[in-house]
Amino acid sequence: MAQQPHVLVVEDEPAQREVLAYNLEAEGFRVTLAENGEDGLICVDEDTPDVIVLDWMMPHLSGIEVCRRLKIKPETRAIPIIMLSARSEEVDKVRGLETGADDYVVKPYSVYELMARVRAQLRRVRPATVGQVLTYDDIVLDAETHRVTRGDNQLKLGPTEFRLLTTFMEKPGRVWSRDMLLDRVWGRDIYVDTRTVDVHVGRLRKVLTQHGGSDPVRTVRGTGYALG
Repeated sequence: MAQQPHVLVVEDEPAQREVLAYNLEAEGFRVTLAENGEDGLICVDEDTPDVIVLDWMMPHLSGIEVCRRLKIKPETRAIPIIMLSARSEEVDKVRGLETGADDYVVKPYSVYELMARVRAQLRRVRPATVGQVLTYDDIVLDAETHRVTRGDNQLKLGPTEFRLLTTFMEKPGRVWSRDMLLDRVWGRDIYVDTRTVDVHVGRLRKVLTQHGGSDPVRTVRGTGYALG
């Protein structure tokens, strides 16, 4: 089964970490916790999150520095970061946002508001997880009803092919390696051979082209696949 939306919480206060973890899990997110900036960077390398909730004031490596490091790397630049801080002055908010944070929340904060902000960032990076309809050329995917059409034809996709197409349609043009697809579509906790990805991409292509349309899935030699 595909992974749930993944949120990384980097917070040095244990009580705050537990409150955030409890509420995020109740919202249906998979949560990873890090108690300092160094551990947060390691977590990102080991299991790329969809959204990061990042405290500013931490010992050794501040949230600002973690944010800066993530935003200068091409492979992590697009991960939304919500910065948490007790600093409420405008100059501090500006500094956080200019460092690359996508949102800035002042402590103490409303947990309900923070959950809404996490969902808002998730809508940008994984729109299908919040039920949005995705389109690419003449292909329409309705994540809520699990329905896919191409032109006037409804397509019957298996669960794995549906998740593959969802992944491709959320980021058209992005090149996905086989390992990245395994993590996103099958989940990190399930062992699947990378050749299985090729089999299911082949099945997806067959369904997408069964009514005569061109194949929208591009093979990137030595790397993986992309839509368009």
